[in-house]
Formats: sequence, C-alpha cells, structure tokens
Amino acid sequence: MGRAAAVAALAALSMTACLGPTGGARVETADASGDGTLRIGLILDNTGPQNFLNAPQLAAAKLAVKEINAAGGHKGKPVELLPETISTDAAAQAKALAAAKADVVIGPTDSSRAPAAIDVLANARIAMISPANTASGLSSYQSNGYYFRTAAADIAQASVLVKLAKDNGAATLAVVYEEGSYGKDVSNAVAAAAKASGLGPVTVAGFAPGQAQQAAAAAKAAAPDAVVLVSRTGAQGAIAELNNAGLAGKKLILSDGAVSQYGSGLGSSALDGARGILPGTFASAAFQGELVAVDPGLKDMTFAAETYDAVNLAAIAAAAAQDDAGTSIAAGLIAVSGGKVQMSGGAGAAGEAAVCKSYQECLDAIRAGKRPDYDGESGRIGFDSNGDVSAANYVVYTYGADNRATMSGSETASSGGS
Repeated sequence: MGRAAAVAALAALSMTACLGPTGGARVETADASGDGTLRIGLILDNTGPQNFLNAPQLAAAKLAVKEINAAGGHKGKPVELLPETISTDAAAQAKALAAAKADVVIGPTDSSRAPAAIDVLANARIAMISPANTASGLSSYQSNGYYFRTAAADIAQASVLVKLAKDNGAATLAVVYEEGSYGKDVSNAVAAAAKASGLGPVTVAGFAPGQAQQAAAAAKAAAPDAVVLVSRTGAQGAIAELNNAGLAGKKLILSDGAVSQYGSGLGSSALDGARGILPGTFASAAFQGELVAVDPGLKDMTFAAETYDAVNLAAIAAAAAQDDAGTSIAAGLIAVSGGKVQMSGGAGAAGEAAVCKSYQECLDAIRAGKRPDYDGESGRIGFDSNGDVSAANYVVYTYGADNRATMSGSETASSGGS
C-alpha cells in the first residue's frame, strides 16, 4: 500500500537543533516585499523503493498551479512552479530553491529531512509547507514561524486508535510499542487517550525490533480486551509474537506505521478482523481523474491531496495579502486556513469568514471583502500557532483472513490526539 509504505519511510526525528517558541512569522504583520511573481518550489526527497511518492506530489502541485493560473494567477500574473529535482539532500534542494527566488516551498516528505530544509528556508524568509511530515517534535522546531504542514502529527492518531478499541466493546487495553521516538510518543498519547475515555487498566510494554516476545507476554498476562500495536520496522515480528500469544485477529489494532499488506508474510488468518489506520483521506474519483489527466501514468495518490491543498493555501494567502513574499504568505496561512489564532495587529483576521473549496472560490471571497477559509481535498485544515493542522483525518482498514487490508471507513481527530 502506498500510504503504508510512506508512513514506514518516515524516520524518527532526532531533535538536535534548538527548540523555540511558537508563532513568529505566522502571527506577525508582514510588510509587502514581493516582486509580483509568486514562485512555488518542491522538495521531492523520495528515492529507492519510495520513489513512487514523488509522482502524486508533483501531479498535485501541477494541477493546483494550473487551476490557479486559470483563475488569473497572482495579481494577474501566472504563478510559477519551479523546476523540480529529486534528492535526499533536502538542504541542497532548499538552497537551490532559495537561489531561484522561491516564495514558498512544498515538502519534504520525510520528517527526518525537514530540519535541514527549515534551517535554510526560514533563514531566507521563505514559507514552507510539508504535505507529509508527521514527527511530533516538528511542532516545536524553531522555524521562526515559516514552517507549516498539511499532514497531522503522529500523536493525533491516538484517540482514533482508542475509539476503534471502544467501538469493538473493549473495556481494557494493552499498548505494545516499538522503542524509539515514534513508538514512545504515540504509545504515551494512546495511554492518555484511553484513560481520558474511561478505558482501564492500560498495560504498556515496549520492545526492540525482533525482540517483541517479552512485550507480547506482558500484554497477554494483562488479559486485555484489545491490543494497540505502535510500530514501524518491527511490526511484522511483533504481530507474529502477538498472534502466538493469542492477541492478534480481532483484538488487534495497528497504528499507521504498522499497517501493511502482510499476506503470506504472517501465519494464516493472523490478522483476520484486525483493524488499522492510515493518515489522510481517500481521494475522490473526480480528484483522481484530474490528477491522472496531469500524469496519465500515475498509479498512487499518496500525499496528493495534502500537496494540492498546500499549494492552494500558499496562493490564497498571497492573494489575501496582495503580496507574494514568503513573509506575507507565512503571516496569512493561519487565517486563510480557518485557524483561530489571532494575528498581532489583526493581520489577515479581518472580515467575515467564508468557507471556500478552490482558489477561485477563495479569490471571490477576498474580492467580496470576506476572509477565505479554505477547506480542500484533505479536509478541514485550520493551522494553529505551531503550523499544525487542527484536525486529522484517517482512513480505517480492516484485515481479512488473507492478512490483507481493505478500506472500511474513516475517522477524524484533533491534531493533539484528543
């Protein structure tokens, strides 16, 4: 599955750079300083087995720019999508885009590469919107307010995982997690969400990849009604151990990093009835058709909606400010996304809010003296002062006896996991 592969590819973020306060350029009034041409750059950092993730992001960006220009572009001039390159060196790509006078950059995909790009772009006062970063630590990474993401942080899934357990009648829960920042952050959030929802007791057990037997035994000893597995690289081995302990099948709920099409890689019917979630929304037939019209060879839609929305939001913020500079875009993104954080000096906050679902609709709202509230292909966005979305959408998958997952529903949570 494309989304599962993408989630598995997101490395845990090592927060070695300095942390700083929220806000910055996101909540400050910006003086117009653009040159009249809105330039959008892409950081495409997927290589090797994950290189298929580049195509949907590129197609979505091209589609958004095409529609924006069909609506008149920015202040009557065509919006430019800068030529893309593909490299895992996000800092080098960021420097090249800064040199090409990008006003906003979309990307990267991998959370572990975001800090290097943020450091370059924030220093150049260029707005940055990732359609795929999910590492929780990025919420507090020092970007001086230039960093945003249309993908929710990993911990947002916690309340959905707990809801799936409760929906199946569970009153007690065990959380088995893979050691590392992803496993620790999400498992802690799940335990907190379970407690808040009245589930208890909650047993929490960690494991190193390939060494899940003891954690599975600890979970079995607690005799829980349901088990949440929070894992990435060690997921398959952990599922096998949980299955041996009698805790797989319908009892098992998988975090986004653990969802994959396991098939014969696991014992027969090991996952029969198990459920898991993946971030995002399922692309509508109309949106898929528009993307395929841009790229007839497109096979996967992963992060397409989030990329499309990122480009539109940047252009709408520029239109609202009547300025294409990165500072103006960063200052306007909270307001035009429907966020509730008050701008200092009231920047971007004036006017009655008008929900709009396209650049043209939002442009019409601006011309009518209203404040656009863009709700796009990925759903409601509403950036907060950290540059995070206020709502997180998930697709629910249910496994069959063949250990393969099919889409079975959708859920929405707040970005904080509640």
